[in-house]
Amino acid sequence: MEALNETLENSFILLGLTSVPYLQALCVLIFLIMFIITLSGNFLLIFMVLVNPQLQKPMYFFLSNLSVIDICFSSTIVPRLIVNTIAQDRSVSILGCATQMYLHLSLGATECLILAVMAYDRYAAICRPLEYNTIMNKNFCVYMAAGSWMFCFISSLIHVVFVFQLPYCRSHNINHFFCEMPPFLRLSCKDTWLNEIAMNVSAGLVAMCSFFLTLISYIHIISTVLRIRSTEGRRKAFSTCTSHLTVVSIYYSTIMFMYMRPGSAHYPDTDKTVSIIYTAVTPMLNPIIYSVRNKDVKSAIRKKIGRQMF
Repeated sequence: MEALNETLENSFILLGLTSVPYLQALCVLIFLIMFIITLSGNFLLIFMVLVNPQLQKPMYFFLSNLSVIDICFSSTIVPRLIVNTIAQDRSVSILGCATQMYLHLSLGATECLILAVMAYDRYAAICRPLEYNTIMNKNFCVYMAAGSWMFCFISSLIHVVFVFQLPYCRSHNINHFFCEMPPFLRLSCKDTWLNEIAMNVSAGLVAMCSFFLTLISYIHIISTVLRIRSTEGRRKAFSTCTSHLTVVSIYYSTIMFMYMRPGSAHYPDTDKTVSIIYTAVTPMLNPIIYSVRNKDVKSAIRKKIGRQMF
């Protein structure tokens, strides 16, 4: 009994999405299919960018970064969800939980910054086409991508360290399907207002700054597009942005809803639903959205398939 208590003190129990057997089987099937689609779509997109000279552009460099994030993001959450749903033992060690939380926070924040940089890329392409190659040069793209990854992975480490310094004496049962910060804060027997403020400030700095940079970029883009006289010209100019706008709308709305609310406004079932959207659905949809709405990617895929067949 003492050994069991010690084990429970050094681990957490993920309660998952549901305890109903047939719903558990359905969840496993759905998430497995989504995970396979996510890996296939994003790996295909990365491969197409690497092997096609016509996709060797800044936009597709950042799109490859986005695909790497989506692969890692989904791989951090979904396999553990599937295993926990099937297994009788849903316990996860403190180290395992901290690692999952750290990767989830880091990758989520990095995606915000990469999406903002992609918006700036569209601004440079549409509003300053003659200077585009100078502005979006190779060094600038590499520095922006590397800076986004480094900043987010360093800042997220601080949050995770402080979260796991809290005493968890109320319960070790997490009413969630992965180790996410808001459910953890509700389990602590210590006042967590400082952690909540830090979380909201950090989310505000990353998400809101990225959002406003994206918004400013699109204000300039729209004003430039509206000055184009021909309807066809306006359609072509704005069509390069629709995929990015779709991804940004889905991702930012869920992230802000999850991390920029007061602690009293969090409800387990709602949090789970929102978390599913940005941890499993969005990584699956991103390559589909960019492939279906992007003529360069579609053309590259057709050519590659044509060569393989004939």
